[in-house]
This record gives sequence, structure tokens and C-alpha cells, in this order.
Amino acid sequence: MGIKLSILDQSVVFPGENATDAFKHTIELVQLAEQLDYHRFWVSEHHDSEQVAGSSPEVLISHLLAKTERIRIGSGGIMLQHYSPYKVAENFNVLASLAPGRVDLGVGRAPGGLPRSTKALQQGITEAASLADKVSELQQFVHNQLHDDHPLKGLRVSPIPTVPVDIYILGASVASAQSAAEAGLPYVFAQFINGDHAIAEAAFEAYREHFNTTKGTQPRLLLALSLIVADTEEEAIELAGEYKNVKIHLENGKTLTVGTLEQAEEYGRQTQAKFTVEVKQAEITKGTKETVRKKLLEIQLKYGVEEFIVTTSVKDFAKRLRSFELLNEAFSESLV
Repeated sequence: MGIKLSILDQSVVFPGENATDAFKHTIELVQLAEQLDYHRFWVSEHHDSEQVAGSSPEVLISHLLAKTERIRIGSGGIMLQHYSPYKVAENFNVLASLAPGRVDLGVGRAPGGLPRSTKALQQGITEAASLADKVSELQQFVHNQLHDDHPLKGLRVSPIPTVPVDIYILGASVASAQSAAEAGLPYVFAQFINGDHAIAEAAFEAYREHFNTTKGTQPRLLLALSLIVADTEEEAIELAGEYKNVKIHLENGKTLTVGTLEQAEEYGRQTQAKFTVEVKQAEITKGTKETVRKKLLEIQLKYGVEEFIVTTSVKDFAKRLRSFELLNEAFSESLV
């Protein structure tokens, strides 16, 4: 089985930089990714954050499409709970018409921010539809095939691209895998958010077991992970050492992942809910290109995934680029 390698970039604003710097790095990285024949390049959605610049993936995707020629570009992901599926379909139909066959629509289940930004994004919404209902409606709008019992039957989403966008479900739980399976859509497990290998295994198993084939699609599994490749093992360990994974555990059983301990504390100031904070070393696959190649092949064999979507958060931009160059070299003979 060959391997597809793709990139998730979060336009991180490192100390001493601003949003313009972060976006310049994103542009340079996507151009390198195309040059090295990475399969796709996704950008994320985060709100009310000083550490991450990408609050509007649709706008950034449009710019990146204009700066490249071949590579697939998409969202990792659009936080659909905040938005009208109709408007999301319109946005991505415009993108797909600008760059036929190059646009992905990854849908995320998380809020992409703390309670304050969620309140602002959902202002005026009294009874939001379930995410499953929104995903179903989004599929109908993207393909301009509203069900006969839909109250807006006859409505079209314009423009109508020659090649509709591909929709992916992103998540880090068994529940998200089941949602993707029921919708008959490809599934991306975010191991960089949830490093629990048992949950990843259970999610993939649930996805395969419950996949809905009545829509004419087949299961497609992708794994998104943090990865750092360096010229030596020591350098890779050093680059990965400072990163932490900060989780907020709510009393209702839900878990949120935030970027820093300060964000976790800010969550406490913005909500009445009781919660605890867990800080762990970040789950990062790291090493030389030989070491990383071996690890990824083992992961592929274990989970049966066909594609890795890699995020590499390294402050030194030259070393970040070097990591992707080395990763490409590691798989240059087996890439799909």
C-alpha cells in the first residue's frame, strides 16, 4: 500500500511575529508542498486567539489557490456548528469554480474557540440544528440534491462547479467516527488532538463497522498527526520538547483541547461550568527521516490508513521547512 502525505497548517503566530508573518509562512509552505508533490494542504479555523491567525479558512484557501497551481487545498476544518450549511456550500462552490478539482471541505466538530467566541459566532441562533443534520444538509447543498421532503426543495446553490468539493469529517473520538460513517464520508482522526491510541483504534473500528454504503461511497481513513523530522534524533527531540497538550475536562463528560494553560484559565473565566485541566507532553512523532519513515509505516499497518495529514509546529521557520523536505525524502519512492 502506498502512502499519501498531506499538510495541515495552522498559521501559528510565534513570539516576535504577527499575523502577517504567520500568513507569509503559510504561503511559502504551501508553495514548497506543491513543489515536493504533497497531496493536499489544509488550513484550520480558530477564533479569538493571539497564537493562531487563521480565523477564516475560506478566505485563506482562496488566496492559497491563487498562489499555487496543482495541489489540493482545503479546510481542516470548517466549524459547521456555527454556520448555515447553505452559506458554507456557496463559499466552497465559489472556490471549487475558481479551482476545479482542487478544493476540499473538511468539517470540524469542535467550536474552534472559547465560549465567548462561540457566543459571538452563534449570535441570534436560538435552536441550532444538530451537527449530523447540518452535515446531511451540507451534502445535499454541495451536490444540489435536496431531499424531496426538504422545506427548501428547489433551491440551488450557485455557482455550480464542474467538480464539487470533497467533504471530510474531522474528529478525535468514536462519536465523530460514527458520524462520518453514517454520512458515508471520509474520516480524519486528529491524533495531534487526542493522542490516546486506544481511542484512535476504536474510532477506526467503529467507522469501518458502521459505514453507510447506501450512498455509493466506500470508507476512507486518514490520520492527522504532529510530526517533526530533523537531521539528527537529538535535534528532533529538542524541537519537540517544549510542546504540551492542554485538555479541559468538563463535568458533563466532554473534553476540549486548547493551545495553552492560559487559554484553559481563560475558559474558566468565560463559563460557569466546572472543569479540570490536564497538561501532558504533546503527542509528536519525531526523529530522523529513517526513524519517522519506520514509525509511519508501522502506524499505517496498524490502522490501515491511506493518508497522513501532518502538522509541524516549529518556531524556527527554516527548520519547519526542513522537516517537510526530510519527510518527503523519507517517502520519495513510495508516495502515491
